[in-house]
Amino acid sequence: MTTLQVLTDAKRCSGGALFLNTDVKNRAIELMAKEIESATDKIIAANELDLQDARGKLSDSMLDRLSLNRERILSMTEGMRQVAALPDPVGKVLSEIKRPNGLDIKKISCPIGVLAVIYESRPNVTSDAAVLAFKSSNVCVLKPGSDSYRTAKEIVKALRSGLKNAGIDENFINLVPDPSRQAAAELMRAKGLVDALIPRGGAGLIRACVENSTVPCIETGTGICHVFVEKTADLSKALDIIENAKTSRPSVCNAAEVCIVDSDISNEFLPLLYERLVTKRKAQGKVPVELRLDSTAAKIIDGKPASDSDFDTEFLDYIMAVKVADGVDEAISHIAKHSTHHSETIITENSAAADKFCLSVDSAAVYVNASTRFTDGGEFGLGCEMGISTQKLHARGPMGLKELTSYKYIINGNGQIR
Repeated sequence: MTTLQVLTDAKRCSGGALFLNTDVKNRAIELMAKEIESATDKIIAANELDLQDARGKLSDSMLDRLSLNRERILSMTEGMRQVAALPDPVGKVLSEIKRPNGLDIKKISCPIGVLAVIYESRPNVTSDAAVLAFKSSNVCVLKPGSDSYRTAKEIVKALRSGLKNAGIDENFINLVPDPSRQAAAELMRAKGLVDALIPRGGAGLIRACVENSTVPCIETGTGICHVFVEKTADLSKALDIIENAKTSRPSVCNAAEVCIVDSDISNEFLPLLYERLVTKRKAQGKVPVELRLDSTAAKIIDGKPASDSDFDTEFLDYIMAVKVADGVDEAISHIAKHSTHHSETIITENSAAADKFCLSVDSAAVYVNASTRFTDGGEFGLGCEMGISTQKLHARGPMGLKELTSYKYIINGNGQIR
């Protein structure tokens, strides 16, 4: 089967999506989750083959991004069941206007149609994308990277088996038959067959989709996420947040890549930061964080001098760029220049500084005294996510069910003419 045939089947299938009621969809999601659980051994075996091919080519943090185990598979099915428990976003009356001429105008939520999702490395995206698309009455066509293709294929096989068990057309969830970049290019140019393209991956993939797609593209952004330690910060709290934001899972887009420290506390805080992220981690047998320091920070602690590009790099590794700023205004200015508009946080005990930061920083998620690692569909109560949108049109931040719907107007009249 070719990619074109998959797209054609998907488009045909999308016409029947609106006739699936909520109970039918939720039952199908439960059956899909059970099929994934039953296929756990097969999924792990396929994942090990993907990992074998990737070892020596990817960093340890990226291998972790690619890896699945029983716990992560259980988390995938838990996310699916959480989506099933959420309200159906389709067919909702968003607004209603009764005009003086008697026309009744209703704005009704509806699915987008066929969603093509191109993603890299993280095979759990397969079930996340599929269940969100299905619950929102969309049909999905999934294009994983070649590095995770075997794993994704086993997951999709289980999902389609669940649909079949529910008596539903398997073509609601599709995997392109070709893991190459050519298949991605076909999805980008499938105008008339694909209603929206969602890229989820690194800067190169997203740029390629935005620049080359002839179908509407919902841009999910890379995560150059900042932590600003303001002069009134509780330093113990700041250290806990930074270590979590940087090291709990450095290969994901909501991991912090830049730490900005207020100059008023830099002499006190930076040695504490070095001790927490480097010295203590070495002593505990953990991977230390490589600190890339601006000229001011380099005078206070040891580290590698930051290059011109380090403050514009999504490291996805145990690396963090460090800058010293003269107060909240300079921190905001630096973020405006270098941010990818994903997630930023301020650590402060000053409510005025927190308010200014939140109002001024133009990112999808802005935190006060919390880790950037919470920018996640599950953590936001969305069950799981299609991705983190860093654009401003239609969807922004974690994309859940509501972000995968559009709307139309339904107008009831009684013979009115204009």
